[in-house]
Amino acid sequence: MWLFPLSFFAYQFILRLWPGLMMPQIMAQFSIDASHFGLLAAFYYYGYAGMQIPVAILLDRFSARYVVCVFSVVCGLATLLFTYTHHFYVAAFSRFLIGAGSAVGFLGISKVVSEWFPKTQYASMIGFSFTFGLMGAIYGGKPVSVLIDTYSGQNVATTLAIVSILIGCASYAALRSPKHVVRSAPEEKFKMANFKALFSSPAIWWLALANLLMVGSLEGFADVWGVPYLMAAYHLTKGDAAGFVSLIFFGMLFGGPLLALLSKRLGNYTVVAACGGSMALAFVVLLFSHSYNPLLLSSLFFMVGILCCYQVIVFAAGLNLVASQNLGIVIAFLNCVNMLGGSFFHTSIGKIMDLFWTGTLSDNNLRIYDLEVYQYALCIIPICAVVGSLIVCVMAKKRELILTANSIA
Repeated sequence: MWLFPLSFFAYQFILRLWPGLMMPQIMAQFSIDASHFGLLAAFYYYGYAGMQIPVAILLDRFSARYVVCVFSVVCGLATLLFTYTHHFYVAAFSRFLIGAGSAVGFLGISKVVSEWFPKTQYASMIGFSFTFGLMGAIYGGKPVSVLIDTYSGQNVATTLAIVSILIGCASYAALRSPKHVVRSAPEEKFKMANFKALFSSPAIWWLALANLLMVGSLEGFADVWGVPYLMAAYHLTKGDAAGFVSLIFFGMLFGGPLLALLSKRLGNYTVVAACGGSMALAFVVLLFSHSYNPLLLSSLFFMVGILCCYQVIVFAAGLNLVASQNLGIVIAFLNCVNMLGGSFFHTSIGKIMDLFWTGTLSDNNLRIYDLEVYQYALCIIPICAVVGSLIVCVMAKKRELILTANSIA
């Protein structure tokens, strides 16, 4: 039961990273500049973020068998649509559908694990799921890049679409729910009072904003812009650049347990703020270190991957801000805002690149962006990480003052 949603969870990482491996081909396919490419990539995150709460409701109302099947097939059909269209707005809509379909990845795993495994095994199974899921991100880098260079992007995309549809069909054929599971009406678990309690909490909004600002390392750089930047900065092949970027996801395999351990000793806010500052420092080194040092690059990306797991600690901090009946909603909300960070960074980076574009064109009339242009645009990542870190520091200070006042009273 666990295998089928897990397969889709790993697979959707490949679709998420795929545009960054085909930036020149996609820009040529739709005759677009960096701004429009960033917008195109951002539509994935609009779909993913917008479907978080609806998918949670659907999984509660219907079985994972139907929901995983439908959303996997939607992902496959949308991938085919993106591959064979030459209309920009159709492509943007297809990326939106791919993001919306991908939203069932982690939520589907969570649902199946909660139904088929004892509560005592839930945390460990979710940990295993993240480990195997991130393997999809790791192998979705250099191996997929090599396949694109060997068999063309269109053939690879068609294969990915077919795989998604096959996963959906297999899930429908094999997935079942235990007989003791009783479906409840959506209104029984998702009441308007719960949403009101969530949206009336300033602390939740500030925490969500900090999470959004600090997510640029993962959803801005690793997902799309990292590969073209490394190719421009160090004249690497696409496969080698993707291999370096994959180390971010490899670092995430170790980051969750490590940061969870540190948060128990230092506190959630301290760890999140330290991660934001450290990511900013790592990107300053990455963007302005001009010599090619494979060991330094590997170490930086691995460290950034560890630091990107601050999101797990953000969820833990959010759970401490709401009542127990609102836990599911606050996780969905924080994850929704977190994914909107991807759309923010992709759009912003693309616009900044076009703002500083020097006017150079390729033989087929596509814009060529110099290294300095990439550096200017990617500076938004460390700047936002510092701002997010400062927000968390202020929240920690206010929380400390409130606790002190309560203890005196």
